[in-house]
Amino acid sequence: MCEIEGQLQMQLNSFASKAIPSPGAARAKARVQRAIWWRLALVVAWLLLIALLLPQEVERRTQVKDVTSIAGIRDNQLVGYGLVVGLRGSGDSQEAIFPYQTMVSALERMGVTVPQTGALSASNMMLKNVAAVFVVATLPPFSEPGSKLDVTVSSAGDARSLEGGVLLMTPLYGPDGQIYAQAQGELVVGGYMAAAGGNARQVNYPTTARIPNGALVERAVSIDLAGMHTVSLLLDNADFHTAEGMAAAINRTLGADRAHAMDSREVEIAVKPKEDVAALLDKVEEVKMDVYPRARVVVNERTGTVVIGGEVRLQPVSILHGGLSINVISQVMVSQPNAMSTGNTQVVRQTAVQAQDKPVNEIDLKEGATVEDLVQQLQRIGASARDVISILQAMKEAGALEADLVVI
Repeated sequence: MCEIEGQLQMQLNSFASKAIPSPGAARAKARVQRAIWWRLALVVAWLLLIALLLPQEVERRTQVKDVTSIAGIRDNQLVGYGLVVGLRGSGDSQEAIFPYQTMVSALERMGVTVPQTGALSASNMMLKNVAAVFVVATLPPFSEPGSKLDVTVSSAGDARSLEGGVLLMTPLYGPDGQIYAQAQGELVVGGYMAAAGGNARQVNYPTTARIPNGALVERAVSIDLAGMHTVSLLLDNADFHTAEGMAAAINRTLGADRAHAMDSREVEIAVKPKEDVAALLDKVEEVKMDVYPRARVVVNERTGTVVIGGEVRLQPVSILHGGLSINVISQVMVSQPNAMSTGNTQVVRQTAVQAQDKPVNEIDLKEGATVEDLVQQLQRIGASARDVISILQAMKEAGALEADLVVI
């Protein structure tokens, strides 16, 4: 391109350097200049057309921190078991034994002795205002003692509602069996349940509630950044091309060959001696990189939901789709003898089978067809969600769907 522009400029300069005294010569010079500019415009147009026709890979520009996680720096799940008190008669019934056992243990720790036999024994306790619950929370990395966490409380027995309840102090355990937080506080329920005279109304799920900032961290999960010799970044979606591109982008930012793709998911970065790892991660997470997502079609057969990515490509294919509907209808009829005649009354079941074969619908997808074309054609024939799932599976088997078909 640069050579063509240079030659054209030399020709223009040669024409401009010559003195053309007559008007006819000036017109001839103008015609030559117009011809040269037309040739230049034609070359540029051809180059643009070739660039548009070349196959291009779908890419997406994003930051490293949006598509990766750091190995070893992650959340930790916590779980605990406790009691919710203060309910308005909507707690666990006597059929649930463990709430009573938990209440007896809690009372004994507070110096209250509950008889094991007699009319005032634990087996005769009426605890309609108490519910046994499980408490879960997520402990973020670098959490220090005194930090607050949100917790979720869920009924473990047959309580009807946790509305208006208060969670008593509940230890939250990690996978290693150690206590990492303590939860306590008033519950926030996102629903309710009301019943009277055999009528009931329920909104959402009143047996699950949340306590914002309801837990205090008691033990920190130590992560020694200063002792790291390498830092590994893990891609959310494994892809060799994306991993290599991310390593190259990080090396350009750091100005050295320190990042290397170990496989399709992991990119390892070398840490210099006495280097500030936090500052290094700050630079790395802000790096802009190209992401090459895999073409994917996600199908949920339980709900009939189909999600098709925009980068999915289709090959020319002809689809014939029809439906055979078979209905079996069974009716129960009573057969009895006429008046003043002999015989017994009997129940007779009559069964009828109805079959209906719908006409075949045809879809033709030419070369260069897009997902939008496929959706429009499926809507045109009135295909249901189940039909779309069957058609996509058949297209994948035929090689006409250039994407990963994921069924969940």
